[in-house]
Amino acid sequence: MKMIPLLILLFLAPTPSLSAPTTLTVTPKTLTKSGDSVSIQWSNVPSPSKLDWLGIYSPPDSRHDHFIGYKFLSESPTWASGSGSISIPLTNLRSSYSFRIFRWADSEINPKKQDHDHNPLPGTAHLLASAGSVGFETGRGPEQVHLAFTEDASEMRVMFLAEDGEKRYVKYGEKKDQMGQVAATSVERYERDQMCDKPANSSIGWRDPGWIFDAVIKGLKKGVRYYYKVGSDSKGWSETHSFVSRNEDSNETIAFLFGDMGAATPYTTFERTQDESISTMKWILRDIEALGDKPAFVSHIGDISYARGYSWLWDEFFALIEPVASRVAYHVCIGNHEYDWPLQPWNPDWSYTVYGTDGGGECGVPYSLKFHMPGNSLEPTGTRAPATRNLYYSFDMGVVHFVYISTETNFLRGSNQYNFIKHDLESVDRKKTPFVVVQGHRPMYTTSNENRDAPLRNRMLEHLEPLFVENNVTLALWGHVHRYERFCPLNNFTCGSMGMDGEHSEAFLVHIVIGMAGQDWQPIWQPRPDHPDDPVFPQPMRSLYRGGEFGYTRLVATKEKLTLSYVGNHDGEVHDMVEILASGQVLSGDVTASVKESETTSGSGSGSGSGPRGELTKSTFSWFVQGASILVLGAFVGYVIGYISHTKKAATSGRSWTPVKTNEDA
Repeated sequence: MKMIPLLILLFLAPTPSLSAPTTLTVTPKTLTKSGDSVSIQWSNVPSPSKLDWLGIYSPPDSRHDHFIGYKFLSESPTWASGSGSISIPLTNLRSSYSFRIFRWADSEINPKKQDHDHNPLPGTAHLLASAGSVGFETGRGPEQVHLAFTEDASEMRVMFLAEDGEKRYVKYGEKKDQMGQVAATSVERYERDQMCDKPANSSIGWRDPGWIFDAVIKGLKKGVRYYYKVGSDSKGWSETHSFVSRNEDSNETIAFLFGDMGAATPYTTFERTQDESISTMKWILRDIEALGDKPAFVSHIGDISYARGYSWLWDEFFALIEPVASRVAYHVCIGNHEYDWPLQPWNPDWSYTVYGTDGGGECGVPYSLKFHMPGNSLEPTGTRAPATRNLYYSFDMGVVHFVYISTETNFLRGSNQYNFIKHDLESVDRKKTPFVVVQGHRPMYTTSNENRDAPLRNRMLEHLEPLFVENNVTLALWGHVHRYERFCPLNNFTCGSMGMDGEHSEAFLVHIVIGMAGQDWQPIWQPRPDHPDDPVFPQPMRSLYRGGEFGYTRLVATKEKLTLSYVGNHDGEVHDMVEILASGQVLSGDVTASVKESETTSGSGSGSGSGPRGELTKSTFSWFVQGASILVLGAFVGYVIGYISHTKKAATSGRSWTPVKTNEDA
């Protein structure tokens, strides 16, 4: 009898309410092309925490800890209510996406599992909700279209990516509505077991790389705009692109050059990505649009995508550059983040501080197959991986002979690369191409406090600098150091004279470091030897301009003069400039004065470039775009008319060069 009242009380007692389950929805379920966005919405997240996060997965059935990226729910303004939404643009990875929400507690942070910036990677122990797959439309044709020159000036190479190896083609013609000519393609791909190390060959880094198609359009007329699209009737065609063919008879050369750009992602991932790459491509696209029907090309000198073994970052990179690389040839040379791994074939004893694991186990394979540069340079990997390609080559563009070299493979005297460089430089027809520009990844000269590469720089100075000086190379461009730095004409750390006023010319080649296109990490400038811990970083006399501004360089050359300008990403304007005459004279101008079209001044202020000491006289010239007033991408209005600049020319000579204050606080 005593049990009855107890049962009644238990029956009458209020029961705790069951909370509604967390919901996660994604719309739309099908996207048209790379860059289209999905809207991700959630609700009923219990006791919301700033550590709650959204995992992004492709393929959809990936393990919880094999996400390609993540975002914290706190990015939504309404996250604290337990509901919110985030919009994310997605790149076509040839596989669907799925999304999952996890609860992650402070007590579960694992300090041993960190991203590239040493932030702990989120834990996956507590799944709150998941959403089904989101895919891309079929039949819309390939993506990741990019161009390159071949050895023949009447050709253009077209490369692109597709989800399978079924035959594709390139249709082209001189009119957008009459693309009646067809170029066949070859196709390649690489596999996981051809990667040399992790993460490239691990489950967390490997993804299906797709099929790489390669075609060459032949018999092009000089300096003519051609329209083209890629694909097939059965699998669909891409949108229509266009390019302007090379013109061997042109008295003008235009190029956009930089190093170390990488790509941005709309989420956080295992490696740091490069948000500034978006601005770099934006401004270059502006410049290409302003050119009209003038041919040009892009030069990206190493550290291309910064994928470092995470396959999808290559896809993000090619999606980023396609608006530019589908219009002009996109040329590359190899950097440490494409290649280096501990068992690489050329790893001499003196290089133990130089070459490491920067390639993320890729051992140059994606770089070798995703690009196809002129020439046939290659080196065996000594593994299952195919031989590394695109190491050293050259081509003429208008009045300039461009040479690309590899700082990651043997360049010492007697090597295949050394012999190529020597023969190539000795064979240049200076009447046809009065200017010679050499490009490689790791710099021969830098005042960055980067001591690990010192053994390599010493060998470059010993083996390559004499070749460059003896063959009157005009300009040497380097990346690797993520800043801009311009030097006086150099030979063995000594500034040469400009050869003015009848003086014997010692106008050695000008070295410029241009690795400022996107990657942000960089060591400080070199401190004083007697005060290594003092935060004062003097600018040596040989260093004429140092800048920390992200950006790129713009080269414009005629048979009389080559001009290289440093364009900053924050404003799209010229921050430094150097002019080199065909005679060998080097002129260095005050950009601040020239851009403002003001009277000539001494140019000693921050953010400007100055020439040699002495009286300066004004030298004016017209940029390659006159009357350009358009803006690109719809975000800008009234682009400054042309690229009109003035420079300063020294009336005195000798080895007296004046360094310019850096445009960053050092």
